[in-house]
Amino acid sequence: MRIHHLNCGSMRAVESGGESLPAVCHCLLVETDRDGLILVDTGLGTADVATPERTLGAEFLARARPVLDPAETALRQVVGLGFDASDVRHIVLTHLDLDHAGGLPDFPGAKVHLLEDEHRTALGGAGRHPEDRIRYRPDHWAHRPDWAPHPAGRGESWYGFDAVRPLDGVDAEVLLVPLGGHTAGHAAVAVRDGGRWLLHCGDAYYFHGEVDPDAPHGHPGMDVLQELTEVDRPLRLANHARLRELVRLHGGEVTVFSAHDPWELARLTG
Repeated sequence: MRIHHLNCGSMRAVESGGESLPAVCHCLLVETDRDGLILVDTGLGTADVATPERTLGAEFLARARPVLDPAETALRQVVGLGFDASDVRHIVLTHLDLDHAGGLPDFPGAKVHLLEDEHRTALGGAGRHPEDRIRYRPDHWAHRPDWAPHPAGRGESWYGFDAVRPLDGVDAEVLLVPLGGHTAGHAAVAVRDGGRWLLHCGDAYYFHGEVDPDAPHGHPGMDVLQELTEVDRPLRLANHARLRELVRLHGGEVTVFSAHDPWELARLTG
């Protein structure tokens, strides 16, 4: 099995107190022997690059200032590696925010795995958080994906995390790890990489300092954004503590990274 770390959506600097912080959309492309390609998150898609005002909306464009480079789309990078879109047989989503699910229409034949709570919240429209009108964009699933919602509350223990589930119908060791707080059904995705694990934490945290087990610290600009978009602050902060403990106790076995930290991406690709 071979794993590629992809940036599927650069975003321009977030300014705070004179300090700037660029952001990425860190996705994984997993080559498997029996399950085809597995894509963990999709970043921004080709339609987002072509018609950003329609598929992403004015608020997100003003807030994130995405670069919108077609070469960064997952589809273009999959093709650049010598594959076809149809080779992506499974997509695993940390959540359905537009910068994580924008590429769904580029892989219409893929089965889309996510937690049931996220699927219900994004597509149901009931009891919506004020941020939901920005984060969930129906154009990204207008093609009616082959959804595979995984029930919450069922599963096994994994490094102290509960209700962890393997993907239905997938032989590769890829797990959905409930990690709520940012959205109702947010999850991390664990992928076995030889003798260790990669844990893609999505938006459970934004900046690597937040999971530093010895001297945890945030970034002012990103802290503001996390507070703006969270649905459950106590749960989000509790998961920060759990991730710090994971790094402290099992950092040699599990590599933890988030979706938007460019330094983590550089460390894993350098």
